[in-house]
Amino acid sequence: MGERADEAPLLFWAEGPAVSAPPPAAEAGGGRRRLGGGWSAAGWGGAGPRRAEAEEDQIVAVFVVTFDPRTGNMVEWCLPQDIDLEGVEFKSMASGSHKIQSDFIYFRKGLCFGLACFANMPVESELERGARMKSVGILSPSYTLLYRYMHFLENQVRHQLEMPGHYSHLEAFYDDKKGVLPAGKDTPTSQQPVHWLPSIHRYMYPEMKITHPAGCMSQFIKFFGEQILVLWKFALLRKRILIFSPPPVGVVCYRVYCCCCLANVSLPGLGGTVPESKPFFYVNVADIEMLETEVSYVACTTEKIFEEKRDLYDVYVDNQNVKTYHEHLQPLLKINSADKEKYRRLNDQRQMLMYSQEVGEDCSSCEEDLFILFFMEQNNRIFQTLMEVSASQDKTLTAEHARGMGLDPQGDRSFLMDLLEVYGIDVMLVIDNPCCT
Repeated sequence: MGERADEAPLLFWAEGPAVSAPPPAAEAGGGRRRLGGGWSAAGWGGAGPRRAEAEEDQIVAVFVVTFDPRTGNMVEWCLPQDIDLEGVEFKSMASGSHKIQSDFIYFRKGLCFGLACFANMPVESELERGARMKSVGILSPSYTLLYRYMHFLENQVRHQLEMPGHYSHLEAFYDDKKGVLPAGKDTPTSQQPVHWLPSIHRYMYPEMKITHPAGCMSQFIKFFGEQILVLWKFALLRKRILIFSPPPVGVVCYRVYCCCCLANVSLPGLGGTVPESKPFFYVNVADIEMLETEVSYVACTTEKIFEEKRDLYDVYVDNQNVKTYHEHLQPLLKINSADKEKYRRLNDQRQMLMYSQEVGEDCSSCEEDLFILFFMEQNNRIFQTLMEVSASQDKTLTAEHARGMGLDPQGDRSFLMDLLEVYGIDVMLVIDNPCCT
């Protein structure tokens, strides 16, 4: 069966465990759309698919960014005209983009997420130094539906390159799709609660599904190989993970998403005080001050200078090389026997899915679902065991418990200790430290 490329049809809906649609009372009323996040955990229950088509459009801004050879990146046009877009001129045109013809970029701005499409067109103009570069993008309180507008943005950035200054299509788009932030929350930077995805203490699966072209998960697994088990542990520990790659950055934004998918847990009552793993997608030097205040995130960058700023991250991923400069995290970089077994099981399940699709037995499942559920079930097994031991009389976690959770009693000892500390789980680890035996 052939590989499905990034141009493959989009996956339109997600079906996850123990989730149902919100009650009718939660539906937005008529008139302009009111924005304000996803479903609350308390409103979930039952089972059933969640169709993206039923969700409201939530576009709070549309903009055009251009590169001016004299002044650099600048926002040349936007709606609404009074919205704060400071920094978007750099987020939507990644550093190094002048070397490529086109790209797409997911990013975060305040409490909103953005998607921009970039294009670079040769022109016979000394004033523009032979190249015209622009990005057309949108902002929304959620990133899960931004993919819907990828094709529109790609067409519009080409239109802006060929006919600069003609914004009628973008004006009509914004007038049709515009949303209204909740009263008193007029700018994306206001400090209202945001539904970060994924979160350890929500039934997150349908909520966090980015729904992008099929093949993303397959590429992620092939790119990192067994290293995804290292990333899984760091993601579950809510570490600050920064992924470096030269442009194009679009595929690297997908790696940020895939990395977040590793940390899903659907058990209630977990992690009320645990920092949420925030997908920041693309970041640049203008985000340094913001990153200094974050205790947990997953992001990507094209700027090599970040590697030197070791206080900004716990884990640095340079292409396929996962590394950390924190001595206590070094043991987590080693692939152990339990990791190899998990990777083998994941690939076996992928092969079974591909075979069933090839012979026409299963046309409903997709690799993205398999990938997300594989790690969710693994995480659920770990936390279910830890909670049961914590509720027991002696609170003793043994090597047998570790093996039952799919972990290596010796190789994952450091990981288990960090996990207990991060999630505040009260158990006593009685697995011998191999260094002390």
